[in-house]
Amino acid sequence: MEANSRHLAVVPAYNEAATIGKVVRALHEHAPDFAVVVIDDGSTDATCEVALRAGARVIRHPFNLGIGGAVQSGFSFALERGYEYMVQVDGDGQHDPREIRTLVDAMAADPSMDMVCGSRFMSDDHSYPAPISRRTGIHIFAFLLSRIMGQRVSDPTSGFRLYNRRAISLFAHDYPHDYPEVEAVLMVHFHRLQMAEEPVRMFERSGGRSSIAGSGKSAYYMIKVLLAIFVGLARERPVVEPGDEAPVAATHGF
Repeated sequence: MEANSRHLAVVPAYNEAATIGKVVRALHEHAPDFAVVVIDDGSTDATCEVALRAGARVIRHPFNLGIGGAVQSGFSFALERGYEYMVQVDGDGQHDPREIRTLVDAMAADPSMDMVCGSRFMSDDHSYPAPISRRTGIHIFAFLLSRIMGQRVSDPTSGFRLYNRRAISLFAHDYPHDYPEVEAVLMVHFHRLQMAEEPVRMFERSGGRSSIAGSGKSAYYMIKVLLAIFVGLARERPVVEPGDEAPVAATHGF
């Protein structure tokens, strides 16, 4: 089933058979103007079959590429098919498809915005406080990005995001592979695109297991992302001259 629209919902999923059907059905019910494509990132369970039965189109990777590779497949699909907006929704049930409208309304209200992120920390609903080790990492990343970008960033690890065509084009050509959300925010800044955050609720995953579950993986995640931020700051970037066709520097190389 595919909605007759220029809007696309991309759901990256790895071994999410327990939740993916519910997520796809909720997208069809609460965001009917969005076509739904599930990126099955080499799952070894029945993720693909469950997503198909729920009415999603499925792009299946022959082996696991990781979250960055899965989401970039979604960007490539959206770019090639000419979608106007792409929303990224986790396959574990943490995001509420009814709040896609919040992100769309925010982008429509300010056409200069290229990416609108759902932020759990701007919401009054704190029914799902992330584990303290993860919250500590999020707040450290948020502090660093806010200083670098000169604007408040409250939830840089959120995977609930809406992109317009310029952001889709950027990330279809260049998207971080491991733990990409924080680096993607940094890329938006350096490519002179605009981002905003909107308050949303987030829920505890309703099945499966997080890829960064466990204290060892959480510590590795924090160190890896911090290194990626500092390496990103040191990378040379193209100078955008007045009159350039677009600020999306991926057209010039990164």
